[in-house]
Amino acid sequence: MKSSTSLCLLLLSLVLGSCSSTKKTADNPLFGSVWELEYLSGPRIAFSGLYPNRKPFIRFDQEKSHVVGNNSCNGYSADFTLDGKQISFGEPGPTTMMFCGQGEGFFVNTMKKINAYHIDADGKLELLMDEVPMMRFKPKEDASATDQR
Repeated sequence: MKSSTSLCLLLLSLVLGSCSSTKKTADNPLFGSVWELEYLSGPRIAFSGLYPNRKPFIRFDQEKSHVVGNNSCNGYSADFTLDGKQISFGEPGPTTMMFCGQGEGFFVNTMKKINAYHIDADGKLELLMDEVPMMRFKPKEDASATDQR
């Protein structure tokens, strides 16, 4: 009798524990949004000059640990590794290789330096190099209008 009670308690704790870990993952605002770049640290060119026609955007795929989007001119995709608030991006995948100015290079090179993220009180995604915000994204209002590559 004592062992069956222990077994029931163990199963109950496993079920409750798995539900809470699923909820934590599902509640992570990093996933389920398309993020549009609104700030990039480093370049001496005005943001609007770097991205005159279209701002870069990204979308995180939690199941595949992959990010896709557009770096303003060409499609962008890369694997990512997430450990708590630590994040790193792999080498970007192949693109169409159109040249559209310097913004694309700044975007890709900055993504390679990122090692953490933070979502601020306004719901904006900050990609950090150590504790320094290097990129800031806002949730894209019309996510249905974004092409994935």
